[in-house]
Amino acid sequence: MIRDTEDIAPRTTGTPIRITGVKTIVVNAEMRNWIFVKVLTDQPGLYGWGEASLNWKTRAVTGAVEDLEPILLGRDPRDIEQCARAMNKFSYYNLGMVGVTAISGIEHALWDIFGKSVGLPVWRLLGGKVRERVRVYTHLGLGDMRSVYETFDVGSLKERAAAVVEKGYDALKVVFIPYGAYTSAIPARRHVGRMMQALRDTVGDGVDIMIDFHGRPASSAAALGFIRELEPYRPMFCEEPVQPGETEALRQIAERAECPIASGERLVGLKEFLPVFEKRALHIAQPDLNHTGGLLEGKRIAAAAEAALIGIAPHNPNGPLAGVAALHFDVSTPNFVIQEEMSGAVPWYDDVVQTPIRRTGSHWEVPEVAGFGIEVNEAEAAKHPFKPEVMHAMSAVLPDGTIVDW
Repeated sequence: MIRDTEDIAPRTTGTPIRITGVKTIVVNAEMRNWIFVKVLTDQPGLYGWGEASLNWKTRAVTGAVEDLEPILLGRDPRDIEQCARAMNKFSYYNLGMVGVTAISGIEHALWDIFGKSVGLPVWRLLGGKVRERVRVYTHLGLGDMRSVYETFDVGSLKERAAAVVEKGYDALKVVFIPYGAYTSAIPARRHVGRMMQALRDTVGDGVDIMIDFHGRPASSAAALGFIRELEPYRPMFCEEPVQPGETEALRQIAERAECPIASGERLVGLKEFLPVFEKRALHIAQPDLNHTGGLLEGKRIAAAAEAALIGIAPHNPNGPLAGVAALHFDVSTPNFVIQEEMSGAVPWYDDVVQTPIRRTGSHWEVPEVAGFGIEVNEAEAAKHPFKPEVMHAMSAVLPDGTIVDW
């Protein structure tokens, strides 16, 4: 268990605190720009950090944060529920993914301030500890974009999977489902089966394997065709077999598949999860705490999922601050299953941010630092300014020119 040697900021219990500003810092990490959110207060040395990264929407999200700032000025950052309501209600229009991502990053920073103000880790404020460690998984290439999205060769797959296991992980995720099929042609199905067999042979039965379909199949029939190839090798779950919003198709797949089905990374808030839970259309829910409204909304989603006998495996291919927010959520959430992380996305990953994340094997330790226990080196961050991210989604084009889901 990680323990701090001193408080990050002096405790301010009973002292009025007011928000004086909200700013963003953008750090380009190739696959995406990390959007760090810093909420400032009128108390010397007391501020909070959050993350609002959203691939290919960086300027939209930073603009949304700027638009939301006036709603927060002068408010007590510890009134997290009230601040979130103000940002949602006073915006009038439904905010969608961009606006809710901005709110999520700000909300994270409010929790950081609250924890620092009372000298407690955020997980204590979220209900306390329900586990002694947090299980995590990573991707091929340990987050390298080309390895994650471009491994369709059996030899490369085996090599990259072995490297992940060598790093101590006992769970990994792969993306090797072909683009855009309404039916699963025999050659494509057999190739997926060969990939999965090679992967299982390489890592053995002691390593959990997750298959990310990325919503690529254009029908439930196509998705089930590929799932049939994967089932003999016992995947931990098949993720997003169809596009979000296709709840009836997802239910049909979950009912017929002989392995768990996961989805939810592109759903916004509890309202979008509830119809999926009511239909029992999945076994594992994957809210992204960067995109679904923050930690309070994430806890609501988790509670509703638990009532429907559904586990929680938060989505997180984002930056280091998002990982810390997820860690505190996971420590305090009873139906948590496993946490996604991409800690090796760039070689300088740990230079920009100091975090309390410590990995032992395939688990994160529970931190005892106040707030989130993070600090951003703003000078180092400035060495990696905004650049347009690699638009990998533009590779989702069939040989005849048809544009399909990435």
